[in-house]
Amino acid sequence: MKKTVIKGSFSTALWTTLIVTLGVSISACSGDKESGEVLAVDRVEAAEELARKNAPEAEDMGFAETAPMVTAAAEDATLTAAADMPDATDTAGAAPAETAAAPADLAVNVGAQLYSKQCVACHQNGLLNAPKYGDAAAWAPRIAKGKETLYTHAANGFNQMNAQVNAEVTEEQVHAAVDYMVAAAS
Repeated sequence: MKKTVIKGSFSTALWTTLIVTLGVSISACSGDKESGEVLAVDRVEAAEELARKNAPEAEDMGFAETAPMVTAAAEDATLTAAADMPDATDTAGAAPAETAAAPADLAVNVGAQLYSKQCVACHQNGLLNAPKYGDAAAWAPRIAKGKETLYTHAANGFNQMNAQVNAEVTEEQVHAAVDYMVAAAS
């Protein structure tokens, strides 16, 4: 019987301790503002007002007007527009020789630019068995297959050469670069 009394007393003490601890925890977690605490949420408007008050004055950011930049897309559009534009002097059905040469010059320029930007990496030194620029002997078997084959291989990739058409380079630009390299090897 003595054992039961001790067990009951111990159990009562344990439960009492648990209830008191729970009550203190709940009381500590309750966020009553009467305790003198100032929360950051309560100070947002005051902080905003202080920041605006202490901020420097806005500067006049006037910039001189500049000329528009020419991008690859704008250059392509110009080339396309120049190729599609009818010639005003072409009333009799024949264009003067100097006007007919202008689009060809533009195509050579586009081909030379793309060669200098992209193709030169492999074709200058024959990297990955690429035919060297201007090497007629290396280019002869390729030229014999025809320009359409060269265009397809350059645009879509062939053997160790990656496809050259991408988000920045159009198929027409690749064709112009092929023409440029073929003309140097012919």
